[in-house]
Amino acid sequence: MMHAKSESDVTSLAPSSPSRSPKRPVYYVQSPSRDSHDGDKSSSMQATPVYNNSPMESPSHPSYGRHSRASSASRFSGPLNSSSGRKGGSRKRNDKGWPECNVIQEEGDYGDLDGDRGISRRCQVLIALLGFVLLFTVFSLILWGASRPYKAEIVMKSLSVDNFYFGEGSDGTGVPTKMLTVNCSLKMSVYNPATFFGIHVSSSPVNLFYSEIPVASGQLKKYYQPRKSRRIVSIVIEGNKVPLYGAGTSFAVSDSSGGVPLTLDFGIKTQGYVVGKLVRSKHRMHVTCPIVIDSTKTKPIKLRQSICTFD
Repeated sequence: MMHAKSESDVTSLAPSSPSRSPKRPVYYVQSPSRDSHDGDKSSSMQATPVYNNSPMESPSHPSYGRHSRASSASRFSGPLNSSSGRKGGSRKRNDKGWPECNVIQEEGDYGDLDGDRGISRRCQVLIALLGFVLLFTVFSLILWGASRPYKAEIVMKSLSVDNFYFGEGSDGTGVPTKMLTVNCSLKMSVYNPATFFGIHVSSSPVNLFYSEIPVASGQLKKYYQPRKSRRIVSIVIEGNKVPLYGAGTSFAVSDSSGGVPLTLDFGIKTQGYVVGKLVRSKHRMHVTCPIVIDSTKTKPIKLRQSICTFD
C-alpha cells in the first residue's frame, strides 16, 4: 500500500541528497612565448587551462591526462599567427582552441655547402699557384734585365808565329800549286764584369784568312769563368799544306816584300746562368783583326785594340 509522502518527509529528504553545483567556466592563463618576433607579450601568448577544485575537473581525473597529452602534442615553436591581434585582427585557433603558430621547416641539405667549400679550396690553390708563377716570372725578368749590361770584355793580346812555311806542292788531286803551312798561337784576355753570376766562355772556329782563303784554323776550349774575374786564354791556330791555287803568286810577292797580310776572324760566345737554366744571360761578339806576318821574324805580333773590330 503506497503512502503519500508528507511535506515533512520531502523536506527532510532534500538536505540529505547531494547537491550538484553548476559547472564553472574554464579559465586560461597566457604565458609569454619565446618565439615571439614582434615584441608584443600580450599578443604572443600560449594558453594554459586552469581548473577548479571540483572532482570532475581536477588534474587527477583520467580525462585530463588524455587532454594534456593531446594538447602537448599540438604545441609548436615559432611565432604565433595572432601577433597582430591587438590591432583588431581575429586569432586563428585549431580545433582544441589553441592559437596556431607558424612551424619553421628546414629544407635542403648541406651537400651544396660542402661542394662550394671544396671548389673554394681548389680556387684558392689555383690562385696561389698562379700568383707564385707570376711573382717568379717578374723576379726572373728583373734578374734577366739586370744581367743584360754585364757583357764580357775581350782584349786581344798577341799572336805568336811558330811556323810559317811557303813552298811548292800539289793538292789531293795532283794539281801543282803553292802550299802554305802555318802554326801560331793567339792570346787574349777575357773579363767577366758580372757581380752575381759566372759565365761559360766558348768560341766559333778561329780562322786566319788570306784573300778569303782560310789558311789556318783553331778552336777555344769551353771553360767557366767566375764573377768579377779576368783570364788570359790561348788558342792554337794551325794549317798544314793548305793549297793557295791562284792566290799563290800574290802571296809570294807579299812575302818577299816584307809581310803577308792576313785577317784573324772568330766569334766569342758567353753564357751566364743567373737562376739555374731558367734565367740565362747570353752574349755574342764577333772579332776581326788585320795581321801582317813576316816569315823571317819569330817575335810575337802585338795586336792593337784600336785596329780590331768587335761587334
